[in-house]
Amino acid sequence: MDHHFTFTHELNKLNKKLLHLSSIVEEKIRVSTALIASYDSKLTQAIINSDYEVDDLEVEIEEDCLKILALHQPVARDLRFIIAVIKINNEMERIADMAVNIAMRVDNIAKFNRSDVDLYDFSPMSKKVIGMLKKSIDSLINRDSALAKTVFLDDDFVDDFRNQCYEDIKLRIKGDPEHPGYHINTYLLARHLERIGDRAVNIAEEVVYLVEGTITRFN
Repeated sequence: MDHHFTFTHELNKLNKKLLHLSSIVEEKIRVSTALIASYDSKLTQAIINSDYEVDDLEVEIEEDCLKILALHQPVARDLRFIIAVIKINNEMERIADMAVNIAMRVDNIAKFNRSDVDLYDFSPMSKKVIGMLKKSIDSLINRDSALAKTVFLDDDFVDDFRNQCYEDIKLRIKGDPEHPGYHINTYLLARHLERIGDRAVNIAEEVVYLVEGTITRFN
């Protein structure tokens, strides 16, 4: 079989695997953030127990990248693609970990059974983080560095929301000192969401590198 055909075929397969991983991770984030407002014990456990699915695929993609590097020694744009895949693959696995962390945190909060306390409204932050992740994935699919750069603009909103949540939770703890665990778990939801936003920014940076060949660091 022609060497060039084999190489191109393997790159296409790798791209499809990465996009498949991305779609799985995006759905996990959508489900886990929905659990914050509408707790479902079975769905929560399903998110927690399915973590192996992403872990296995992440390892498979990394092994494919190393195999292509060893057998084909890619250069220029193809080499940038492999490097970007390795980094984005790792970011996706960590984002999936955040989905599990959110599910576990929601499960802990539910165990407090605090019907007397208004649940903190994370919907604006969740919506923004999901949007950042979606844009970073879409920019990867379409090789659109301009779209990738718009992800950077959303990061301040997420950071500001996290900071405001921290201040609000401090006040809640002062007013309800008997249940600090409940409020700390609530704040940690903001931390997990903020980390997802950071990972989306990292993915966007790699898309810019892939498309333009320039190393970009938003911070």
